[in-house]
Amino acid sequence: MNARVDHLVIVADTLEQGVRWCEATLGATPVAGGRHALMGTHNRLLAIASERFESAYLELIAIDPEAPPLSRPRWFAMDSPALQAAAREAPRLVHMVARCGNIEMLRWGLINCGLNPGTLLAAQRETATGLLKWRITVRDDGATECGGALPTLIEWQGAHPCERLGASGVALRALTLRGVPAQALDVLKLPAVQTAARPGLSREAALSATFDTPGGVVTLDSWT
Repeated sequence: MNARVDHLVIVADTLEQGVRWCEATLGATPVAGGRHALMGTHNRLLAIASERFESAYLELIAIDPEAPPLSRPRWFAMDSPALQAAAREAPRLVHMVARCGNIEMLRWGLINCGLNPGTLLAAQRETATGLLKWRITVRDDGATECGGALPTLIEWQGAHPCERLGASGVALRALTLRGVPAQALDVLKLPAVQTAARPGLSREAALSATFDTPGGVVTLDSWT
């Protein structure tokens, strides 16, 4: 079974900054998400589903200032000083998460390609409408592979966030991943996602996402 685009990850310095950026850039206000006790982060969400990318959403995520110190690195390289400095300037697209129903098989498929997708962790967060639970791949160092282009894998256990998100007026039109090995792409079989090579030392973005928004077409390139 194919993996599918689940959500795009935007790292912000604070959620308040992320909301202002989202309103100015995409013309929509993200709704309240919740806290991730496992990673010391919190988020806000925006529906971006389209005919090509069903049940997709945008996650604006920031370090939770009320979270206690962690004994491990956060996901999505959020502890990177360089990324933190970049996020203080403006929120940054950094990653894509792909959902699947066979996460262990796909994880091992990526490992057999010589990649490090991470170990499987169980996570959850409370929301105003109930508990969300999932399993997710996270590297022990918190980093992402292929400059962020290799998707993190997620397997939802029960409800999906999009079931509780209203229409936002924003829709994901196209998504390009650059630099993921062909063998890994064959494991994931991501429908509707465009792929391209990314030569070594290239400053070309690892991800590019194009949206239809109330103000017109907007393209975001990931932070490099």
